[in-house]
Amino acid sequence: MSAIIESPRQPQQRASKGRVNWEKYGWIYMRASGVLLIILIFGHLFVNLVQGDGIKAIDFAFVAGKYATPFWQIWDVLMLWLAMIHGSNGMRTIVNDYASNPTIRRILLGALFVAAVVLIVLGTLVVFTFDPCSTLIPADQALSFCPVP
Repeated sequence: MSAIIESPRQPQQRASKGRVNWEKYGWIYMRASGVLLIILIFGHLFVNLVQGDGIKAIDFAFVAGKYATPFWQIWDVLMLWLAMIHGSNGMRTIVNDYASNPTIRRILLGALFVAAVVLIVLGTLVVFTFDPCSTLIPADQALSFCPVP
């Protein structure tokens, strides 16, 4: 079995007019989201580990205090969305490169899509519905600012 490799000087076949070049936009997204993720992650690490008492200060009350402000909710959700889509797009590229059977490729891509959507939705729900004063927390473990029932 032999493969024919075209000359590297051959012009690439252009997509027909009206079609979207998803690979190009995926490539651009990976670069842009990578830069934004570096900023978001180092900002996250700086606030959580460098400011204050470091890792000893991170507990339930610390997270409750952060999620009491919309700024940190949006920061963390943006980091979640960018990281999950960035990672899923990278995995999609790996699946497309190494899964030669079309049926297996479709199954893997479908599972990857479902996993990414489920994790993004659950993570977003956790951030925006976080309630540090839940009635499920025992009264002796409630935070100082929570009303005791």
